[in-house]
This record gives sequence, C-alpha cells and structure tokens, in this order.
Amino acid sequence: MSGKWDDLAPRVIAGAVMVVVGVAGIRAGGIWFQMLAVFVTAVMIWELASMIKREGESAMLLAAITASVLSGLLAHEANWALLLLFAPAVVGALMMPRERLTFFLFALGIMTAGWGLVSFRDVYGGTWLFWLVFVVVVTDVAGYFAGRMLGGPKFWPAVSPKKTWSGTVAGWIGAACVGALFLTFTNAGRDLIWISAVLAFASQMGDIAESALKRRMGVKDSSSLIPGHGGLFDRFDGLLGAALLMLLVALIVDVPEVRI
Repeated sequence: MSGKWDDLAPRVIAGAVMVVVGVAGIRAGGIWFQMLAVFVTAVMIWELASMIKREGESAMLLAAITASVLSGLLAHEANWALLLLFAPAVVGALMMPRERLTFFLFALGIMTAGWGLVSFRDVYGGTWLFWLVFVVVVTDVAGYFAGRMLGGPKFWPAVSPKKTWSGTVAGWIGAACVGALFLTFTNAGRDLIWISAVLAFASQMGDIAESALKRRMGVKDSSSLIPGHGGLFDRFDGLLGAALLMLLVALIVDVPEVRI
C-alpha cells in the first residue's frame, strides 16, 4: 500500500485502539470515565504548551495542574467551582513567552470539554456520548475515504491542504446516517439527523483549528506520543470541537435521558 493510502494502517490501528478504550470508559462511567477524561485533558494541555513554548518542564507542570484542578472540580457540585476551569488556561497563558491568547483559548476549550463530557455522562447516561463518538469517528472515516477516492476542490487549502469538499460533505452524510441509526432505539426526534450533521461540521472545525495552530507553531504533530501518528491532540481535535457544540446544544435543547 503506497502513495495516498500510506497513512491508512496507522490511522486504523490508532483509531481502533482509542475507540475501544473510549467505549470501555464511557460504558463503565463513574470514576473510570473520570480518570480517562482527566488523563486525556491533561495530556492535551501538555501537548498544547509544548507546541507553543517548546520546553518540557513547564508543560509537565501545567499538565499536573490540569489533572489536579479537573479531578477536584469533578468531585464538587458547587457552581462557583466552575471558575476553576479557567485556572490552567490563565496560569499557562502567563507562563507562555508568546501566543498567550492562543494558549488561553485552546486550554479553556480543552478544560471545558473534559469537564463537560464527564458531567454530561453523569446526567444523561452513556448513550449520547456513544452517539458523539460514533459521529466523530464516522465523520473522520467517511471524509478520509471520500477525500482520497473522489478528490476535488480543497475545503480550506491555506489551513488544511489535504481536506477536500468531497470528504467534508461525505462526513456530514455519514454523521446524518449515525443520527438516523440512533433514532431506531432512542426517543429522540428527527432533528437528531441534522444535529448529527452539524456536529460533524463542528468536529471538522476542531480538526481545522488544530491544523491552523500547528501551522502557526511550525510543527507537524502535537507530540510523538502515538508512534508514527502524532499526539492525543491530533486524534481528539475533532472530538473537542464536537463536544463543545454538544454541550452548548444540551444547554438549549431538552436532551432525552437514555441510561445504559
């Protein structure tokens, strides 16, 4: 296998492993999902800081602060404690020699997503998190294959040279199909189909936002944590974008509870 399919094998392997771990964590819920969310959030903050500052000690310190703050926050239900979501973003921004606003915004988004996904799991059960994960995975898979098989005009060449319109639209269609599938065993309305497509777009924007950050920082990957395939930020950028939109939707729409 060569050429445009060179990265297929590592994408499949890395994706399969993360889906299995993610599904197991979501299914288990409770402290297990909390630990997974804390770990992923802390690693992504470490990768973000490393991309900007290029110095390991400060990045590790911020990861430790993130893990401590998020663990404590998840153990308390007081609304005022949500202000702690800003702590790693503010502390990290003050430590950065450049791109302080960039770090602050990305770090706050990562922290909000990490806290929000655990809280969402506790309130609504795991089904809707499975929906979120499947939407993001299908969006990525459909976009990957359609983009390479059909090609065509680039979606945003200045930021993401490989992303095509064909792959982008295929991701929307694939996500809509996931929404239609979940209609068969939940009490959600048909709006779930177009909401899934919009969620796919948010996932793609998360991917593009991280691509823009990497180009701005002059790096190829967020880290080398996953051999030959970048870091967790590279793999969870789409989930980050989709999760933030899902949390916003949950504040506006009455989400039906489905327990598993």
